[in-house]
Order: sequence, then structure tokens, then C-alpha cells
Amino acid sequence: MTLTFVSSNNQNIKLADMKTLKITFAILLLSVFAINSGTAQQRTMPEIHSMMVYNFMKYVKWPPTSTSGDFVIGVVGDTEVYQTLTKWYGTKTKGSQKIVIKQFTSASDLSDCHVLYVGKSKSSKFEAIKTVLAGKSTLVITDKSGLGKKGSGINFKTVNNKLKFELNQAAIASANLKVSSQLSGMAIMI
Repeated sequence: MTLTFVSSNNQNIKLADMKTLKITFAILLLSVFAINSGTAQQRTMPEIHSMMVYNFMKYVKWPPTSTSGDFVIGVVGDTEVYQTLTKWYGTKTKGSQKIVIKQFTSASDLSDCHVLYVGKSKSSKFEAIKTVLAGKSTLVITDKSGLGKKGSGINFKTVNNKLKFELNQAAIASANLKVSSQLSGMAIMI
């Protein structure tokens, strides 16, 4: 069995190593549904978002030009998510790349990053953030109703008291990213 990534021009890219991907997918599912279990009461929303951010990146493929140097996860507008990502994932790697967590205070502070999480407190600055990241291969993840339709790659959304996520196909394609069919199958597609 193979994992299929669908590119923006509808080409299928197949990868092997399904055992690792099945385990990762199971972890992602647990993260998504943890909010409805008894253990969710022990986890804060910043912790859940941090787990999901980390797991999302396992199902996204960046262009070859983005696979050297550090793998940077940026956070703007949510100190708790930044602290959790740093504590839990700051010493991990993505392939051969060391994961580095950076906190930014505004759109003008943004430097190159592979993933950018925009917390609710900075969601009013989304258009400025989107402008700074235009043309870059950055997966933008937000937590504010309506930002998925405005160009966020992934946007958290609560539906019937369950945490879900929207996936904006056009935003993913414009960032030159490829998303696995497993991730898109779990998403609310925009």
C-alpha cells in the first residue's frame, strides 16, 4: 500500500513506508478526536493545537528547495502554543532537518518558516501576514472563523462541539505544498 500526495496540477506522487505513516495517521486521529474524550479535559486548547500542528506537517510535502537547513515552525499571537511547541517538539527533527520553533510579534517580524501558526489574538493581522508570506512555501495554520476562506492553508474550526479543521486547496497550491490524501480526507475542504 502507498501514500498518495496530490499535487496542485493533479499529479499523483506515491510514497512507501506505510507502517510509519499508519502510526502517524493514528496519532493524528487521536489528536483530532482527543477533544471529545475524557483526556481532553486534561489537555488545554494550546496543547491540542500544538499536537495538531506537529502532526499536520507529517502529511504535507514541501518543495525540494525547502528541505535543507532547519525546519522552522513560527508562531504569532499565541504564547502558550509557542511554549508548548518548544517544550514538546523543539528537540525533534523532520527527516534530516532540526525543528526550530520561533515566536514572532508581528507580520513585519516574520522570517522564512515552513509552518506558521497564527493565534486568535493576531488574526486581525492575517492580511498583512498573508502578504509577507506570498510566494513562500509556508503552511499557514489559523484559529479564527473565516480565515480558511481568506487564504489560510489550514484553519481550526469547532463544529457541534468538536474540533475540526478546514483545508484551503488554493492556498496550499499557491504555497507550492502538497497535502496527502489522508489529511485532505479528514478536512473540511474549501
